[in-house]
Amino acid sequence: MGGGEATASGARASQTLVEAENLVKQFIARRSLLGRPTAHVHAVDGVSFTVEAGKTLALVGESGSGKSTVGRLVLRLIEPTAGAVRFDGQDVFALDPAAIRAYRRKAQLVFQDPYASLNPRMTVGDILGEPIALHAIVPAAQRAERVAQIMRTVGLEPRFAPRYPHEFSGGQRQRIVIARALAVEPQLIVCDEPVSALDVSIRSQVLNLLRDLQQRLSLAYIFISHDLAVVKHIADRVAVMYLGRIVESAPTDELFARPRHPYTQALLSAIPVPRPRARRQRTILPGDVPSPINPPAGCHLHLRCPHAIERCRVERPPLVADGNHATACHRWPELPPVAAVPAAEDRSPALTRLIEAFAHPMDVRDGPGVDTIGRGRLGGAPVQPLGEGR
Repeated sequence: MGGGEATASGARASQTLVEAENLVKQFIARRSLLGRPTAHVHAVDGVSFTVEAGKTLALVGESGSGKSTVGRLVLRLIEPTAGAVRFDGQDVFALDPAAIRAYRRKAQLVFQDPYASLNPRMTVGDILGEPIALHAIVPAAQRAERVAQIMRTVGLEPRFAPRYPHEFSGGQRQRIVIARALAVEPQLIVCDEPVSALDVSIRSQVLNLLRDLQQRLSLAYIFISHDLAVVKHIADRVAVMYLGRIVESAPTDELFARPRHPYTQALLSAIPVPRPRARRQRTILPGDVPSPINPPAGCHLHLRCPHAIERCRVERPPLVADGNHATACHRWPELPPVAAVPAAEDRSPALTRLIEAFAHPMDVRDGPGVDTIGRGRLGGAPVQPLGEGR
């Protein structure tokens, strides 16, 4: 039985859960006196990717690159201009209202600002109990027990349930937001800059919590961030976005070791190195990001790219896969290789000890507290474990 379960688990982990195909989203920027659109913001321009069950895809890029818009399209919080999203084989944009409600249970969102996304007039118990009641996860008599389970799962004591969001720290509030997403037993969580507003030490704890939950509950993440150090810590695959397009996509280790696209090389070369005397080759792109209202023809980066040729100005480069590494650049095979991220062995002993100190969550309870939902070891009325019956 154990071998069969392991085989089935491996099959689930390798299956495609989310598939986005040629997503396009344009927002109306200006209208004429008659109300006709005269200008559009090209927020997302032909984005395609897949996310496997139990894996993490990171979307990275500077502000305005379209990362958050892609996340909202996947969740169908906004409608696309063109393209398709399939979740577990179903076309998300073809779902009727009843099916959309069921989809909301399978796909959840963790917001960037935990305080702004929590109702200040509701207690934590009410915040976590609301989605459980809305989707009828458990009977009303077991709702309080389920809330206690979820709080333990994210490292919070159930006795804090009567408190309000303002009575918690920033890291604790983000745990509440994660708990609210877990309450409906999702298969996918879109994390939109979930740790950018937190201190470094708290950030490490939340990232470790997300990774631990993924391993225990087989969650898939779409992780949106501009912090490449965070992305390297949590992602299985990285897609780099620039002005609404994916310019490079590869497994995390491959992309950090051998970036191909000039924009990816510039991003990675900007990662701070905690060694004051270290010398690095910086790739600095001149100029500013063009306006998404009037993006340049051809490759969007050609106005800033030092390697641009005439072909780059007139012809859009397709995202071509070479093995497991895809790049949207006409000239990448000709460009010299760049090792943008220093090797781990170059770290000083003091930095290595500091990284190891934050490699494990500092305030998440071990034993029964963390494993409560996965193993169903609470006393009292039996409560259905999270993940059961998917």
